[in-house]
Amino acid sequence: MAARKQTAVNTVASLEQQLAQLKTQLSKARAAQAADAVKAVAGLVKDAAKAAAALKAAQTKLTAAAKKKTPGSAKQVAAAKAAVAAAKKDAAAAKAAVVNAKKEAAAAKAAAKLAAAHDKAVAKAEAAVAKRLKAAAKKSAAKSKIAEKKAAAKAKLAAKKAAAKAKLAAKKQAAKAKVAAKKAALKKKAADKKAAMKAKLAAKKAAAKAKAAAKKPAAKAKKVVAAKPAAAKKPAAPKAAAKKPAAKKAPAAKKPAGSAPAKRGRKPKAVVAAA
Repeated sequence: MAARKQTAVNTVASLEQQLAQLKTQLSKARAAQAADAVKAVAGLVKDAAKAAAALKAAQTKLTAAAKKKTPGSAKQVAAAKAAVAAAKKDAAAAKAAVVNAKKEAAAAKAAAKLAAAHDKAVAKAEAAVAKRLKAAAKKSAAKSKIAEKKAAAKAKLAAKKAAAKAKLAAKKQAAKAKVAAKKAALKKKAADKKAAMKAKLAAKKAAAKAKAAAKKPAAKAKKVVAAKPAAAKKPAAPKAAAKKPAAKKAPAAKKPAGSAPAKRGRKPKAVVAAA
């Protein structure tokens, strides 16, 4: 499409150039025609002058022949009259040619003048049109410049707004990340505190369990020692005495927390064996 448009514009420019050349050639041809007409008039004027001089000479000869009174003068007068008539005819023809040539020269001059006036008017109109087109082009260029300036300002403002928006978004993101980091730090701190408390409680439980485990053999040994004197004081009893209920033992010491509960069942016969 662009190539076709460019070709059309070039064709128009070429035709305009050819038209300008033809106008120049036409103007030159008109000027040459007027000059030729003037030269032709000058030549015909010379011919008319020659014809008039020939007519005058023929008339002079006729006058001289008419004055003679000789037997052959009549023939000379007739010949002179014929010569005068022919000279008159030639002079009239030359005069008419001069008149026609002058008319043609005047017509050519008038046509050249009219063409020159027309060309001048056309040139003036074309100059006015060119001036108007130049002013329109200048106005369009100024308008385009203003539009470009406005577009540049608009783009600059849009870029500034986008930068401000991006900066605000980055600021919000940074604040969000900061809050998230703070929350994560608090969460980690709480988890560490919880883990520390859990570890402390586990250590405390382990210590209590170890303490209870350490107290258990001592309590057992104490119980055994307390049971031996009671068995030594009792006399040997017959088999019937075995049916008597056993004497009440002293209340056992409280077992520490974490100690294993005593197994239920029959009491061991350690006392009898000792007796």
